[in-house]
Formats: sequence, structure tokens, C-alpha cells
Amino acid sequence: MTPPTLHTARLTLRLPVLPDFPAFAAIMASPRAAYMGGPCGQSTAWGMFCHDIAGWTLFGHGGLMIDLTATHITIGQVSLNAGPLFPETELGWMLYDGHEGQGYATEAATALRDWAFAHLTVSSLVSYIDEANAASIAVARRLGATLDAQAPRQDPEDMVWRHARAPA
Repeated sequence: MTPPTLHTARLTLRLPVLPDFPAFAAIMASPRAAYMGGPCGQSTAWGMFCHDIAGWTLFGHGGLMIDLTATHITIGQVSLNAGPLFPETELGWMLYDGHEGQGYATEAATALRDWAFAHLTVSSLVSYIDEANAASIAVARRLGATLDAQAPRQDPEDMVWRHARAPA
């Protein structure tokens, strides 16, 4: 599937390109990556970055960078993750430092979630969130996700927040 470019009122979601990697690697090396398997070194960050791009070829979905449409500044990433490390298709998000608290994660995740339900055959999506990650839990709640204590998880410590497809 050809990766989409999605637009919201303030954001453009687009396929990652090589110049996006330094900022991605920097956040993955920082303490902000604690809830995303980090902090980690450049080689691990590279594998994660490539996973987000390869997902489009392997699974028909993957990662998209989040740009502010007005300025073209990249402020983070939103992704649909699948494969052997994920029991179910995961909707994930991260914002670069200084862009939190403005609704960008919710806006981007809503756009990608809605795209997934329109173009993929998944009945639901999940978000794997560390119980200490209050900001991501708040985003999941704003998205209408519900806690699913029975769902399989990639990390036993994670909470699983389920995003249900709206009834037809």
C-alpha cells in the first residue's frame, strides 16, 4: 500500500525521510524515550526508524512524521505498529520536546486511527502504555480508548488501551 499523506486542521502526517532520522535518534537517546523502549543508541533507533518505514511494505501501514502544516516543522511521529513484537496492531504516538500540551498527539493519532479503520481490516487497535505515562494515558482517553486488562501485551508492565472501530 502506498503510504498516505494525511492532513488535519494544523498537521500534515507524512512518510519519514532520511533527514528526519537525527531528531528521531535524539529523542530515542533521551530520557523521554523511557516509555518507548529507550533510551537507546543510534543503531537501535535506526532499527525502529526503519521499522516504521518498512511497515508500509510489509503490513500496509507504518509510521508517519507529524509536521506543523503552517511552518513545516516536524514535531513528532504517529504510527501503526505490527509484526512479531506486537500481539495486535498498535497505534502509537510521540512528540518532540516542547510540543506537548497543545493537542497535537491527539489530533495526529485521531487522523491515523480513522485512516486505519477506513483502509485496513482491523476490528480494533491497541496502544501499549506504561502505567506511569500519564500524558499518553490522557491521549488514549481523549481518543475514546478503553482499558483492556485481558489483552495480550508486548511488555507485561504495559497497560493496553483499546480503540474500537465505530459501529457501521
